[in-house]
Amino acid sequence: MRRLGPALVSALRSLRIWSAVLQLLLFLWWDAQAWSYPGGVTQERQERRQRRRARWLTAQLLTLGSAFIKLGQLLSARPDVLPASWVAELSSLQDSVPAFSFDTAQSLLEQELGERCAEIIDIEEQPLGAASLAQVHRASLRSGRQVVFKIQRPGLERLFRLDLEVMQQVAAVLQRHPQWGVGRDWVSIAQECRRVLLRELDFRLEAEHAARFRQQFLDDPGIRIPAVVWELTTRRVLCLDYVPGIKINDRQALIEAGIDPSAVAEKGAASYLQQLVRFGFFHADPHPGNLAVARDGALIYYDFGMVGTLSQRLRSRLGRMVTAAAARDASSLVRELQAAGVIATDIDPGPVRRLVRVMLQEALTPPFSPNILDKLSGDLYDLVYGQPFRLPPELIFVMRALSTFEGVGRSLDPSFSLVAIARPYLLPLMTASGNGPNDLFNQLGRQAVEVGSRALGLPQRLEDSLSRIEQGDLQVQIRAGETDRLLRRLALSQQSAGQSVLLGALTIAAAMLAASTKPVLTFIPVVAGVPVGLSWLKLQARLKRDARIDKLGNS
Repeated sequence: MRRLGPALVSALRSLRIWSAVLQLLLFLWWDAQAWSYPGGVTQERQERRQRRRARWLTAQLLTLGSAFIKLGQLLSARPDVLPASWVAELSSLQDSVPAFSFDTAQSLLEQELGERCAEIIDIEEQPLGAASLAQVHRASLRSGRQVVFKIQRPGLERLFRLDLEVMQQVAAVLQRHPQWGVGRDWVSIAQECRRVLLRELDFRLEAEHAARFRQQFLDDPGIRIPAVVWELTTRRVLCLDYVPGIKINDRQALIEAGIDPSAVAEKGAASYLQQLVRFGFFHADPHPGNLAVARDGALIYYDFGMVGTLSQRLRSRLGRMVTAAAARDASSLVRELQAAGVIATDIDPGPVRRLVRVMLQEALTPPFSPNILDKLSGDLYDLVYGQPFRLPPELIFVMRALSTFEGVGRSLDPSFSLVAIARPYLLPLMTASGNGPNDLFNQLGRQAVEVGSRALGLPQRLEDSLSRIEQGDLQVQIRAGETDRLLRRLALSQQSAGQSVLLGALTIAAAMLAASTKPVLTFIPVVAGVPVGLSWLKLQARLKRDARIDKLGNS
């Protein structure tokens, strides 16, 4: 009976997860049917339904609990996997669940700390906050030090492992699907999520992140990070200094405390740009709940469970991207994106180049739009979805964090401009691949030499080409990307029309046989219509995808 209990709980849990997955798949199938839209399919109706589905998925993830809440936050960094509306909804996913009892919290502290619990002389029963992974209690130590304890929920690791095992099964099913598995490695995504989520259960790693972050800003009095109390920190308990503050988006409270909201907005944006440019180690979840302002105006960072790292190689590549962007050189920027592995090298770069050109024009032409980052990231997400792009999660976290700061900055100061604040940080980023500003001039010098070499070799290349033309050895191949896409869409439309006619004929045949003296023969056109119908659905999906990309490229 003891064995049956956990087994039954696991079976019920798996059934609950699979029920939500099957319901989601049914919704996706329903949304793909044109006849499911009363009054006909329009882009506005599709987008409205997509938003409704994204809200439903967010609610389901909250209901399923800790592992799925974290999964949703990770998937919000994958615009190549989910539509932009889903990414936007999941990126705002914040968990808030009821607290567990104080007796349980005390029991967990005693279990984790043992005799070290004697250092705690007072702990508040009411938690400061409760989330899916843990809850936080304020306490006092014998030394007089004011601290907070982040205590992991009981039994969480066992539940995580069960949920992650079911996620692997779901990923394997999706991978085998003839439509949803194409171009996406669901199994690898599930394995990466498993690795990240299990690491987040170890609070010792979060303590290391907090200590490293504190070290970065140790000499900056305007930035405050709670210190780690290492002797009271374990795998399931994290002890930090208690650092109270006003929520960063509470403008009225800041004004009443005599703090300038505009200065807070600028300080927040500047600190994040420093994380990217100087350190390459950044807070990956800087929503208003994780940011506060001290009474003296210093900015406080909380919660270091999610952090990002930019390698020196990627920072160097980002420097060259910024250089190309500053020159509004869309072609060079696209080449850098391809070299960084963000864009596949075997695709037609035309639509990407057009979008990049529009983005550069909007981003670098004053007056700057107050929500420029939201708009640019939305355009990028639309282009990335379903295409052979590989946006590193770190870059998505960077864009999302900057968008968050942009929104917070506008709430504090309507004239806030993140682009203007970023200017002093661009030159260090452009020269991050070397040791100083001279590298920028060296790079320009190398480019000048390269252009000169090509110019000197141009007459000889022309002579060689003319000789090959005279000898009949030169073949000229012309590829018109726009024409290719139009012809492909025309062919797909013709196939779709032909299959529609065939489906109609099979439907009529089935109706006639059903009304005949041998209704048993009805199964013949029905069976024949199944593969035709599946092929027709695939064609509709391809036509919708191509239309979306063409529209984005021409905007």
